[in-house]
This record gives sequence, structure tokens and C-alpha cells, in this order.
Amino acid sequence: MKKIVSLLIVVVLFCSCSEYQKALKNEDVAAKFEVATKMYEAGKYSKAIRLFEQLAPSYRGKPQAEKLFYMFSQSYYKSKQYYLAGYQFESFASGYPRSEKVQEAAFLGAYSYSKLAPVYSLDQTDTQKALEKLQAFIDNYPNSEYIAQANEAVKVLNGKLEKKAYENAKGYNTISDYKSALIAFDNFIADYPGTPFKEDALFYKYDSAYKLAINSIPAKMEERLNVAKVAYNNLIKFNSATKYKVQADEMNARVETDLQKFTK
Repeated sequence: MKKIVSLLIVVVLFCSCSEYQKALKNEDVAAKFEVATKMYEAGKYSKAIRLFEQLAPSYRGKPQAEKLFYMFSQSYYKSKQYYLAGYQFESFASGYPRSEKVQEAAFLGAYSYSKLAPVYSLDQTDTQKALEKLQAFIDNYPNSEYIAQANEAVKVLNGKLEKKAYENAKGYNTISDYKSALIAFDNFIADYPGTPFKEDALFYKYDSAYKLAINSIPAKMEERLNVAKVAYNNLIKFNSATKYKVQADEMNARVETDLQKFTK
């Protein structure tokens, strides 16, 4: 029985491949469209895409074009070819503004770009582009059924930018470029006031101010020690039981001691 089932599977696969190969060479666009639809519905998206690519020029402006280009877009999306999916869905949405699929296409077009967004440590150009696309969708379709998904995608993408900005600021501290670190942490805290990294940012800002101060020439030390003292107070004001309290208190004791030298 198992041999018969296996044989039937082989026969079905052979027939399917044979049908597909014939369709690739077939000049009858209707027959090619039928096979392309069959490949799409069977989840054979790579094969469907090859057939849709052949059919697209012939079907533009025809009644079945809407269905073809929707399946074409979905084939790219479902095969994780997100750049091409984004382009095709955007073309579909602009080409068929009255389609019942237009909101879905507009959302998936924008969402496809979010799939291209890299991890936070890499260049975030694609993340910015995805945010622009998703925000445009939210503005154009504020009552869409896809709004919750769009907002969640925006939240995730903003999280990547937030993490990137924090790590960039911390990077200046790591390489001992304390002046740049202070500026970067100030910008980060201003840009992301509700960030979950705020306590860390406040501490590393203080750490940067402290190290800049204690390594300063005498002419600039008092001013910089006072900057460090303010940074310490901001950290403690934010969280008096901060996880950095022991280290921060030790540093502040040195700041207070060094400041006393300037009061005599």
C-alpha cells in the first residue's frame, strides 16, 4: 500500500512539473494564467512568480489583471522577497484604488519594508523608509482593520532606532570620547523621554561627565565637576535606588572631595 501511495505522489509531482514546464513555453496566455493560478494556490510561489512575470505585460489593462497582480504581489510576499513584494503591492494599491484588496495591499506594501529593517546595530536607512511607509498607511487608512498591526510594526521599528541611538551614545563613552558622549546622551534623552534605557543613559552620561572632569586640566576641572554633580543628581532623582547607586555614590564622593579644593 505504501508503495502505491509513493508511486501516486511521484506521478502527481511529475504531472505538476510537466504542466508547469509546458506553461512556461505556452503562448496561450489564458492557459498560462490558469497554471499560474494553480501554482499560486498550491503554495508553489517561485513557479507562480515565473509565470506571472511572463503574463504581466499581456494582462495590463485587462479584466483579470487585478487578480493577477494581487497574486503576483502575494507570491513575492509569501516567498519572503520583501523588497519586490513592497514594490508590487504599492503598484497594485495605486493601480487599483477601488479594489476591495486595496487596504490589504497598501498595508502589506508598507509592512514588507519593515521586514527589510536590519538589526539595530546595522545601518537603519531601511528602518526609516519602513517607518515612512507605515506612517503613510496609518494616515491614509486610520480606520483600517490593519491599523493595530501597523502601529505594532511602527513600535518595533522605533525600538530599533531607539536602541541604535542609545548604543551610539554609549559607544562614545566606551572609546573615552566623553565630550561626544555627553552630547549624544543629551540628544538621546530628549528624543526618547520614555525610553526603557533612561536609567542606563543617565548613568553613562554621569560616568562620561565624571571621567571628563577628573581628567581635566585645572582650569576646566571645577566647571566640569559641577556638570558631573548635576548629572549624578539627575540619576538619583530619576531612581534613588538605581542599580548603579553604589558605583555612582563612590564617584560622587570623589566629585565632592575634588570640588572642596576650589572653595579654599
